[in-house]
Amino acid sequence: MSAVPAFDPRAAVPRHVAIVMDGNGRWAKKRFMPRFFGHKAGVDALVRTVLSCADRGVEYLTVFAFSSENWKRPTEEVSGLMGLVLVAVAKYLSKLADKGVRIRIVGDRSQVSDKLRHAWEQAESSTRHNSRITLSVAFNYGGRWDIVQACRQAISEGVPAAALDEAALNKYMALSHAPDPDLFIRTGGEVRISNFLLWQAAYSELFFSDCLWPEFDDAELDAAFAAYAKRDRRFGAVDSAANATALDRV
Repeated sequence: MSAVPAFDPRAAVPRHVAIVMDGNGRWAKKRFMPRFFGHKAGVDALVRTVLSCADRGVEYLTVFAFSSENWKRPTEEVSGLMGLVLVAVAKYLSKLADKGVRIRIVGDRSQVSDKLRHAWEQAESSTRHNSRITLSVAFNYGGRWDIVQACRQAISEGVPAAALDEAALNKYMALSHAPDPDLFIRTGGEVRISNFLLWQAAYSELFFSDCLWPEFDDAELDAAFAAYAKRDRRFGAVDSAANATALDRV
């Protein structure tokens, strides 16, 4: 993990952080344990991270819990993940609710069980009045699916093609309740976004960590924030000083 100084509250803090929580299986394998134990440790890391983000002033945290491609994993692992969600809700919901966390579930709910949908509805309804930080859990989610489903919703509501600009389509995206992520973190050493928030992350600052997700801690979070604070976010605009220098050469 990165060695960084203590968190400086005066530094720039991203309003919205998105995280691809990668490395649970490898964490378990290194310890000669089944992959399920890595996912279980990953839930503990998520709860720690939610509270750490809230303590630092982050308003929105969105995490990639289960992608639409994860159904291709072994049946036993998928079944274990579904059961783990139910256990996590039972174990941590009250704690997160008491800490002011609002929970939102984003993704295609049509493929999951009624029991799981009920647990999600319970988590959302019991935290809907909280405002300290909004935790959006992307489950059975994919960035391409998100764009397609938004287009379908717009069409079904009769939005004319001429009126369908970026702002109009954004209202139908799964994460329409949150601003676009300022900082996009991926753990586990992989350097790709893996079909996560393709629409929303267009101008997010990217931070890739070699840390396996169950080991993600405050030091690694602060390393990501320190890197973010140093970024010059221009959202596609040309650096005026560099542009002026280039024009002087013409």
